Amino acid sequence: MIKVLIVDDDKLVRKGISSAMPWSEFNMEVVGEASNGAKALDFLKSQPVDLMLTDLAMPVMSGIELMRATKQLYPELHIVVLTLHQDFDYIQEALRLGAIDYIAKVQLEKEQFEHVLHRIHTRLTGLTSSIRKMPSTNEINVHYPNVYALVSQDRKSEQKWPVELTTDGDVIRWEVERNSWMWAATHDEQDPLFHQLKASLDQIPHSTLLVLSDVQERTWSQIKNWIMNYTEASLFYAYNPEDRVITVSMNEEEILLKEPQDKDIDRIKQSWFQTPWTHHDAYYSQLIKQFTSLRLNKGQLMGLLYSLVMEWNHLFAQTTLGRISMIHGFDSWYEVEKWIKQTAIVIRKADEQTSYSQEIIHAVKKAVMIMQDDLEQAYTASGLSQQLNISRSYFSQCFKDLMGKTFNEYSRFIRVEKSKEYLLNTNNTIFWIAERVGYTDEKYFSRIFREMTGLLPSEYRQQGRGVK
Repeated sequence: MIKVLIVDDDKLVRKGISSAMPWSEFNMEVVGEASNGAKALDFLKSQPVDLMLTDLAMPVMSGIELMRATKQLYPELHIVVLTLHQDFDYIQEALRLGAIDYIAKVQLEKEQFEHVLHRIHTRLTGLTSSIRKMPSTNEINVHYPNVYALVSQDRKSEQKWPVELTTDGDVIRWEVERNSWMWAATHDEQDPLFHQLKASLDQIPHSTLLVLSDVQERTWSQIKNWIMNYTEASLFYAYNPEDRVITVSMNEEEILLKEPQDKDIDRIKQSWFQTPWTHHDAYYSQLIKQFTSLRLNKGQLMGLLYSLVMEWNHLFAQTTLGRISMIHGFDSWYEVEKWIKQTAIVIRKADEQTSYSQEIIHAVKKAVMIMQDDLEQAYTASGLSQQLNISRSYFSQCFKDLMGKTFNEYSRFIRVEKSKEYLLNTNNTIFWIAERVGYTDEKYFSRIFREMTGLLPSEYRQQGRGVK
């Protein structure tokens, strides 16, 4: 039974998640609740937990601080983050700290409970599934010219090997890990085994047949580990349903998964928002190359895509530029790229609904991202229009039509929205926050904040951190 701890400062959220989700259907049990990070750490000291769902914005100790602490104290603990739509920067930090999944509270509806738990359970079992004990020949060198591995990218449901082989002689087969098997035949003729395995591909969803060469003088354990590493680091990106047989040498240099760096994440974010990749093949190819060169694992890639979608919808969902949908699930890069292509179509169709050219739409999107990326800078419509080589009056009209707010209204809006995040997620002074969102006068910032929210910054922080 997977033991679950729910951490959120909102009692109703905790009780709702605890009681409404079908935990038992996924072999899970909620064993505790905590209203902040400090209380969560106290609970973890007294009772073992396998999975922790945590909010990011909490008093006393935030979710990010809690994740940093548990990463050191309980490295085996798996974490799912509960988010609000505007938490883009904190999602990125959670990704770097190893969160395995993300749940947007605003999208958490009853009919999605089962889908959410299924996704988390799939991720969890994929990370912790046990490996069957290797046969007694585990440490005996392999003397066959080839070893075959049939690997399914589908981790949603456990597959069983569907057919018996009819080759002459003895055939060794065992399970490497969940939905992954390997074979070696004890006779010289390998073709019958290969052709039967190739024919079985249609009976195993999302499967690939690996033909491993240079296996001589290696132990079964070494081969098993190599298959597992290749599946995680390379096959995810190499899988192609049109070409399901891959011949690969065990002498090839091992490709290792990388930890995402800030500069790499920022480069993809810049390409996603500031280049016309949805309309031009060259920019699309550049974006795809940036994604694949990162070599992120599935969980990290899911987090990055989730962050991009959340940021896009946060910026444009309420405008004429439209909303995009998150990929529901994927087992390979092939499926991710298919989703990216479909997303490009959605964005192009939204652009076509406006009366402006694609170049003007791109210029407005670029202006939005320039402002979002440097809130300390006091950008003006005049300065940005000059930078984008558009007349100020035309730029102002386009901006209002596409974004639904005047340039000045939007500038105040994004600064206040960012200041809300700082107020709830940090203990920094009002003056510090004002400076970070482009206001050098604390009193002027407070006046703008109250005009837009009805509360002073200090009142907003107190109300947001009050007992619920």
